[in-house]
Amino acid sequence: MAVDGGMKCVKYLVFIFNLLFWICGIALIALGIYVQVTLNSSVIIKNAASAAPAIVLIAVGVVIFFISFFGCCGAAKENYCMVTTFAVLLSLVFLVEIAAAIAGYVFRDKIQGAFQDAITDGMSKYNTNNSSREQIDGLQRDFHCCGAANATDWSKYDPYKAGNVVPDSCCKNFTLGCGKNTSSTNIYTSGCATSIETTLKKNVGIVAGVALGIAFFELLGIVFACCLMKGIRSGYEVM
Repeated sequence: MAVDGGMKCVKYLVFIFNLLFWICGIALIALGIYVQVTLNSSVIIKNAASAAPAIVLIAVGVVIFFISFFGCCGAAKENYCMVTTFAVLLSLVFLVEIAAAIAGYVFRDKIQGAFQDAITDGMSKYNTNNSSREQIDGLQRDFHCCGAANATDWSKYDPYKAGNVVPDSCCKNFTLGCGKNTSSTNIYTSGCATSIETTLKKNVGIVAGVALGIAFFELLGIVFACCLMKGIRSGYEVM
């Protein structure tokens, strides 16, 4: 009877875990969409590497959403096949996340280059494309930056307004025509690629904490699923 009671507890733990896991999947999808919309509203994504974080979040969220279905149904119906499928898929997701974390660390230096290329492309279209102009202006205002690498990048492009050396969105205190004065007291001198990278680094602790939390729950889910599989296969009644 002690074994039956233990397996019944595991069954409910697996079910509750998958319910939480399902909610995490929805949260990741929502977060990925938010990141993608934010990037699209602030910078023209020319390089796929700059859109990769949002795409990965959405993809992982969708996968987790469907995997949790197998776990919930398998636990509720005590279906060995569905519980096994859940355990295998969750293990694969866990391994992929480890590989993605390693790849992100190895290629971390290329992130700034990807954003710099995208910003440079937008700057080249600043005077000919209204959408590009609005995106670059929004980026410079939001991140308190000017140009891709630094403010001198604008010497290669037309900043739209006659007589302006840099767009007015580079100014610390926005006024029409303020881009004619490029003194460090008037405009932001740091590049937007660097500013974006700095912002990402400030939030990396939060991202890492969330990732570790999800990984911990995934390991728990794999362990509980394996215990339930063993119980079902051994023929114990877990109801």
